[in-house]
Amino acid sequence: MAVDYKDKIRKLLALAESPNEAEAQAALLKARQLMAEHKLTERECREVEPQNVVRQHSEVTCSKRRDPWCVPLSAIIGENYCCKGLRTHRPKSQTQMVGFIGFEDDVRMCIDIFEYAVDCVHSEIRRIKERYAQYDADYIRCRCDSFGYGFVAGLSAAFDAQTAENKQEWGLVLVTPKEVQDVADKIGKPKAFRSRSQDSIFGNEYASGYKSGQEFQTQKRIAAGE
Repeated sequence: MAVDYKDKIRKLLALAESPNEAEAQAALLKARQLMAEHKLTERECREVEPQNVVRQHSEVTCSKRRDPWCVPLSAIIGENYCCKGLRTHRPKSQTQMVGFIGFEDDVRMCIDIFEYAVDCVHSEIRRIKERYAQYDADYIRCRCDSFGYGFVAGLSAAFDAQTAENKQEWGLVLVTPKEVQDVADKIGKPKAFRSRSQDSIFGNEYASGYKSGQEFQTQKRIAAGE
């Protein structure tokens, strides 16, 4: 009799919600291993209602002169949570509205993680502004943006390491669903977004941001929102 691996994985995913932390972790690891071996996704195994692809903006806005690092940050987070970054702006406006394209649950998760990451960067930016309060605005902004771009690079490196580890252990790599990619392709690739701050990176702030990005714990925010 053929083994119903989807049913087996479904039961393991249910066990992964156990209040017993050790039992939950063991069940989740086994479920991911089976999904990788049989080329199944969690969405295929869970009993969930079909979801539509949505486009949703976060509460975050930016521009080339204000928090420009938010744009690559949204792209990195989207890529690693089965979504695509989204940015739009009103005619004649420099302000970019930042969000995501993806299945509803995935987009909600991306927005939650993205807004949390932006809050973390802003916390350090406030300290940088206090530290260099006697300097002119452009100098301070470049130092702040250097930390932001460093954070993005560090987070990207952390995601890459996580992906490599998962692939080595189970061959498991997250991919953007075809339905999501199709919607993103219809919208078209946005114009290049580059700020002047990228030409004036301060090494100390960039290194500090990189370390913070590497240590950023997305799971803490996910758990807090459940």
